[in-house]
Amino acid sequence: MNFKALLMGATWAIGLALSPITAIAQNSGGNLVYLVQPEPPSLASFLSTSGPIGLVAPKIYDGLFDYDTDLQIVPSLAESYEVSEDGKTVTFKLRQGVVWHDGAPFTSADVAFTVMDVLKQVHPRGPNSFREVTSIDTPDDYTAVFNLENPAPYMLRALSVYESPMVPKHLLEGQDPRNSDLATNPVGTGPFRFVEWRKGQYIRLDKNENYWKPGLPLLDRIVGRFIPDASTRTAAMENGEVMYGAYGAIPNIDAVRLREMDGFSVTTDGYAMINPMALIEFNTTKPPFDNPAMRRAVSLVMDRQFLIDNIWFGYGKPATSALSSNFDKVGLYRSGLPNYPATGDLEAAIKELDDAGIMPDADGVRASITLDLIPYGEDWRRAGEYMKQAMKPLGIEVELRYEDVPTWLNRIYAEYDFEMNVNYFYQLPDPVLGVHRHYGTDQIRQGTHFVNSSRYSNPELDALLAAGAQEPDATKRAEIYGEIQEILATDMPVANLFEMEFLTVYNDKLADHATSAMGAYGPFENASITE
Repeated sequence: MNFKALLMGATWAIGLALSPITAIAQNSGGNLVYLVQPEPPSLASFLSTSGPIGLVAPKIYDGLFDYDTDLQIVPSLAESYEVSEDGKTVTFKLRQGVVWHDGAPFTSADVAFTVMDVLKQVHPRGPNSFREVTSIDTPDDYTAVFNLENPAPYMLRALSVYESPMVPKHLLEGQDPRNSDLATNPVGTGPFRFVEWRKGQYIRLDKNENYWKPGLPLLDRIVGRFIPDASTRTAAMENGEVMYGAYGAIPNIDAVRLREMDGFSVTTDGYAMINPMALIEFNTTKPPFDNPAMRRAVSLVMDRQFLIDNIWFGYGKPATSALSSNFDKVGLYRSGLPNYPATGDLEAAIKELDDAGIMPDADGVRASITLDLIPYGEDWRRAGEYMKQAMKPLGIEVELRYEDVPTWLNRIYAEYDFEMNVNYFYQLPDPVLGVHRHYGTDQIRQGTHFVNSSRYSNPELDALLAAGAQEPDATKRAEIYGEIQEILATDMPVANLFEMEFLTVYNDKLADHATSAMGAYGPFENASITE
């Protein structure tokens, strides 16, 4: 099916929505075409947390929980849960009558298999999210009992479909999940079922007629479209070819213009669970960034406010620590740390290198490096150009490298063939879930995406990370994370740049697309097209 046919179907369905029938039926039907930028490397959300995968897979799978816009737990595949008094047993009562898209029943065996054999083994964040889970009992088809070595309250914040998708045991058991057909032909229990992936063009998902939520989803079809060129993506939004773009799919320079036009809206809603942080990862195992002074100098010279104001058009906040300042709400953030100037400090950066004996040669060059850029759009290319200019006065000559997503992921996380990489990570609602994976020695997991690619290893820090994960006392936990932040501000294996504020641009005819805290990474089950 070509895009003309898909869009004609959408127009026909919108016409049906005008009929004066019941409230749900008024908004039922229709095809949503939205932007997925860039094209996903796969649809294996149980293997990778790559952003483009997150834009598609959560419509196909389900999690045990969802979370509302106030970050409160919403039952999904788990109808209820109970935590024992000592915090070491969590019992989930599962929803009955749920079936996989191939018709097989969803049971507690799927939950136990997903967590113990998939997420704990191959997921980027699963080993931390479920680090305390030693076993899962399944006394019946609709009860899953998680047995924990130590209490892990953060685990209850890691059960969304994006973070911990439940996968079908009957299709994965006995296989290496890293080589499963589900990567390109996923089978879930979610509101939409996978139909087609036309490489370089689109992914098509159709309504799951057997979805366990009565009357949902409202849309008949959603189509994730890939448009590599930023200006073409914006034009597609303006002329109605697409109705929704999140996570920078529409560059901020265009988003602020569309915001002023009739028929379009721009929001920062839908990102409450993720705590996104733009950053630089250094390869700490080889020159020149095996020297912490080089890493500190790069952090010192970066004008974080310039990046925010001139590339992201004011959306963001300069980073000041390894932890987002959003963790101040729970007492874990420490302010006033060194090596994080908001506007850059060239003099201090030069002094850092001089004091370390890293002197320029006769041509004024201290190091020549390649800077890899996350291949998620034009904003990152522009950021790379700025960074190249910012490092030149330090005597650091920079060549920029921008590749397709699979090549970039393989280079950074499998081959470790890089020196300095611009990226962004989600710090999530608790540091155990989103921050530990960046720094722990146990998170040097070759081939796993979005973990410790710097290969930074510090036994003192490892001990503090373990203590922070287990400490129940809030005051003591704050002290532990304060020490963690002080170490990382000095060692600087990763230089955080700014706390990101993503923009979602959407056509005003699209309703109820952000009813989950997961936003674009949510199921879109309530989304509808109206007039």
